[in-house]
Amino acid sequence: MTELKEDFSLKETSPKIGGGRVSGRERLTSSFDLVEQMEFLYVRIVRARDLQVNQVTGTCDPYVEVKIGNYKGTTIPFEKKLNPEWNQVFAFTKERLQAISVELLVKDKMIVNGDFIGKIKIDMPDIPKRVPPDSPLAPEWKRLEAKDGSRARGELMFAIWFGTQADEACSSAWHSDTAVVSGENIMNCRSKVYVSPKLWYLRVNVIEAQDLVPKQRNRNPEVFIKAIFGNVVLKTTVSAKKTVNPTWNEDLMFVAAEPFDDPLILTVEDKLGDNKEECLGRLVLPLSKAGKRFLPLPAAAIWYNLERNIANGEEKKDVRFASRICLRFSLDGGYHVFDEATNYSSDLRSTMKQLWPPVIGVLELGILSAKELLPMKSRDGRGTTDAYCVAKYANKWVRTRTVVDSFDPKWNEQYTWEVYDPYTVITLVVFDNCHLHPGGAKDSRIGKVRIRLSTLETDRIYTHSYPLVALLPNGVKKMGEVQLAVRFTCSSFVNLLQTYSQPLLPKMHYINPLSVFQIDSLRHQATHLLSSRLSRAEPPLRREVVEYLLDVGSQMWSMRRGKANLARLMRFLNGFGVAWIWFDQVRRWKNPMTTTFVHVFYVIMVLFPQMILATFFFILFGVVIMKFKRRPRHPPHMDIKLSFADKAHPDELDEEFDTFPSSKQGHILTTRYDRLRSIAARMVTLNGDLDSQLERLQSLIDWRDPRATAMFSIFCLMAAVVFYIVPLWILLLFAGPFVMRHPRFRIDIPALPQNFLRRLPSKAESLL
Repeated sequence: MTELKEDFSLKETSPKIGGGRVSGRERLTSSFDLVEQMEFLYVRIVRARDLQVNQVTGTCDPYVEVKIGNYKGTTIPFEKKLNPEWNQVFAFTKERLQAISVELLVKDKMIVNGDFIGKIKIDMPDIPKRVPPDSPLAPEWKRLEAKDGSRARGELMFAIWFGTQADEACSSAWHSDTAVVSGENIMNCRSKVYVSPKLWYLRVNVIEAQDLVPKQRNRNPEVFIKAIFGNVVLKTTVSAKKTVNPTWNEDLMFVAAEPFDDPLILTVEDKLGDNKEECLGRLVLPLSKAGKRFLPLPAAAIWYNLERNIANGEEKKDVRFASRICLRFSLDGGYHVFDEATNYSSDLRSTMKQLWPPVIGVLELGILSAKELLPMKSRDGRGTTDAYCVAKYANKWVRTRTVVDSFDPKWNEQYTWEVYDPYTVITLVVFDNCHLHPGGAKDSRIGKVRIRLSTLETDRIYTHSYPLVALLPNGVKKMGEVQLAVRFTCSSFVNLLQTYSQPLLPKMHYINPLSVFQIDSLRHQATHLLSSRLSRAEPPLRREVVEYLLDVGSQMWSMRRGKANLARLMRFLNGFGVAWIWFDQVRRWKNPMTTTFVHVFYVIMVLFPQMILATFFFILFGVVIMKFKRRPRHPPHMDIKLSFADKAHPDELDEEFDTFPSSKQGHILTTRYDRLRSIAARMVTLNGDLDSQLERLQSLIDWRDPRATAMFSIFCLMAAVVFYIVPLWILLLFAGPFVMRHPRFRIDIPALPQNFLRRLPSKAESLL
């Protein structure tokens, strides 16, 4: 067992956002009002001209060094260029600046003795301040000064100003805290917004083929279709018609992403034996030929001529190849393409924009800071962390800048999304950047936060510190905390309420539903596509980040998760158990006053049955109102007790982190297999018991036990006569007090109906 000492609770905070301390009900409306204001000194180095040539080398390899106290930033050096153009922006955090002036030094890369071509010095009080939406400051030319203060040859164009993180230059600027990062790796530090490519379901309905030409004419061909799209290969079953005119009428589905780079390749294969196939024809279909549809009407069936597959060394003959194939080929835009786990989906819209519901509001997320992060790697003999955040909602991904070498990073970045459905989840993950230096490994997970929008009140700012929890092979561990500010603003309250009456998914999911197996397979394709496309962006959103955020592998076997789900079920059923215990106490007269009240209440309900539903809903209304004071005040967060993360056995965690297929061998694998067999055996037994009870009920009328069925038929006849003669309210009036009679009039043995049902036969005795 893991001994838990860390605090895994959600904490409400009062950050200084919007110009003051904000918590709860305040409504701010200014730009970047959900983050704390960070001031930066920005320096934009544009270009230089007429620089002096080095007398020794006869050339000039210029670059600019921006120096503020102990902080330095350098531009890219140019070789043999007297009029270089850099257009680079440097950002220095104002709270760390101790100097009273800024120096811009134009240097030659070939001079290593600290000398420079010229410099410009700007005093801090002379630097202007810029507040967006003011236009950017225009850069100016200024003459360089020599080391002795005289006028040097050459000029430098630059702009310098004080601003905040709201400045558009902030995301692309070189930040002073990334001084240890050099070269192209500086790109991995910058904040960025990504948009997922548009995903489609590609449906291929293979109907039939005609006039196939197998090489072996003396056998009945066993033909199937192999479809290849990108890295995905799907096959139909072998046609039941073992002729040269086979039929299938099967659907093969893929996930395609715009722009459509890969064609669909279909091959007609003849199965000659185990792992031995012969290609009878080939068809290449570019996706530009596929029709885009969003209605349940099927696409038109089209005949395509097959190309003959020419084997190596075989001469290509000028003979018309007559084999052909009939299929339907379409891009189905009426579905929502699942890329996330269905329980945590951030988007439920279809691919076709024409089917999108109206916008109901805006989600704003302020990523403020993190604190008490653990060291994730070692650098120069000491632990360090280079943290950044990635958040996803709908098809928009955002990535904060990387704060280098800090266990308490501050980002203070704000992002906005349009909301179409409140039953959606925004997911945020925190990672350690391992690509700031050459030879970096995969970025390391720090933690994850999920927030469901339907749990948020509208127009309220939620400022909380969320625990970052990691489940490791040696147990659960708190990796730190991340501080967020969240606001869900409703633009149309009528549309918001209307969404609760609409289907959760697009209509195509109900008119032409996909199977659970299809959805799982297509989701795997979608996550692979997104990982591949986003990893090619600049800077790349790496595969390990995308897969962690999309919960890839969440469907794998986990003993811990199975126990947690069983506990959730039992927690729900406990309510029925508590109600039964209370009723049993009423029956046993534990509290005579309560039992008497229940008797009186029951008699009133029987005598006035029209009050039953009204009373039921009135009581339900009262329960809801009473629970209002105890309503949840905070958004949900990762709960280690609910997840059974604090009770998981080390062997169970080791099994959960094992690869698929398993990397274990020998005794460990045998033990785990036997454990799964024992769990499966209990599930089979439980399922069998349930089946037996249902079959016993069915045997009441199917004469499997002639005596029992005869007695049941006589009982039904007598009951029909009694219910016909005696009013129902009289029967109920006597039935209730009989059930709740005093224990002295009751014998605690199973009742007659229970004994009768237990003796009925089931089909269990027919099982092997």
